[in-house]
Amino acid sequence: MTAPDAAELRRRTRELLAAHPPATTDRTDFLKARFDAGLAWVHYPAGLGGLDAPRSLQPVVDAELAAAGAPDNDPRRIGIGLGMAAPTVLGFGTDEQKERFLRPLWVGEEVWCQLFSEPGAGSDLAALGTRAVRDGEDWVVDGQKVWTSSAHVARWAILIARTDPDVPKHRGISYFICDMTDPGVEVRPLRQITGEAEFNEVFLTGVRIPDSRRLGAVGEGWKVAQTTLMNERVSIGGSRIPREGGMIGPVARTWRERPGLRTHDLHQRLLTLWVEAEVARLAGERLRQQLVAGQPGPEGSGMKLAFARLNQEISGLEVELLGDDGLLYSDWTMRRPEHVDFTGRDAGYRYLRSKGNSIEGGTSEVLLNIVAERVLGLPAEPRNDKDVAWKDLAR
Repeated sequence: MTAPDAAELRRRTRELLAAHPPATTDRTDFLKARFDAGLAWVHYPAGLGGLDAPRSLQPVVDAELAAAGAPDNDPRRIGIGLGMAAPTVLGFGTDEQKERFLRPLWVGEEVWCQLFSEPGAGSDLAALGTRAVRDGEDWVVDGQKVWTSSAHVARWAILIARTDPDVPKHRGISYFICDMTDPGVEVRPLRQITGEAEFNEVFLTGVRIPDSRRLGAVGEGWKVAQTTLMNERVSIGGSRIPREGGMIGPVARTWRERPGLRTHDLHQRLLTLWVEAEVARLAGERLRQQLVAGQPGPEGSGMKLAFARLNQEISGLEVELLGDDGLLYSDWTMRRPEHVDFTGRDAGYRYLRSKGNSIEGGTSEVLLNIVAERVLGLPAEPRNDKDVAWKDLAR
């Protein structure tokens, strides 16, 4: 069967709009109909929200739907599911898993979170100690995860746990889908410098996960996790934004609207950061074009690096530009938001929130190593734990 072209996708989109007018159709019903029509992810397989079409044609569908006032699936709220869980389930899931999870994930009926980092395994994620022990057709999981965005609203989690402590750390990990409503899952808020508790710590005590919810082979969870991590970095650092989108937008608006705040030094710094933000935006467009040809590569690590550095430098400039007003902070109320917001609220919030950008989704130090070794081809750092069983590592 020939993959549909742009004209065919427009025709199918207009048929969807005619059969399910956005003005009179329930939002969830419309999104389900869109998924079933293959117009959710056009590059996904037919029957799983797509039509086996080129990924580059997704904007054709999106433009038609936006012009008709069709609802979206609130991607900020379900970003972990869309950007990390979905491509991993598609790449490693069984047919039954794909059928079960992808539709409610995309529609937004089920929120996902990511149970990867631990108190003793953040930058060195492969050192994780959460254990999963086989018990018949189930795995019994015990351990602690941390920095888990949206765990307080999530139904499902992508989870990596150690299933074999007798082999080197990268080889003894398996990958699971965890039901966050199961007995033994406890979610506790972690209040951040912003005042919010966007993150959580998750305690797993005797949590039983059926083997049918394992992704990939036993002991090959690190390989599966690489797909998740590469997609995560692309989703954080390579998201599509318009010119002057993201952090640079509020600073540029303030500069234009409040000329009394301007100085020559601030002008030079703003010009430099504006150009760098535009270069990063265009590089992100190029990265998304490369994704059309296959899976994300290590270039996503470079984009995420640039995202973190620019956010921190731009938000710092904004606070300085505002002078005394930059010291104000509108609201430090303890909240547990439903989605991550890198740029919302006021300048003080943006400044504080950006401090986490160089940690979440892979620390900048780790990403620099990835870029050096996998993009530039430089020699890898010496490692003394490569062939040592996890149980024998110093902790």
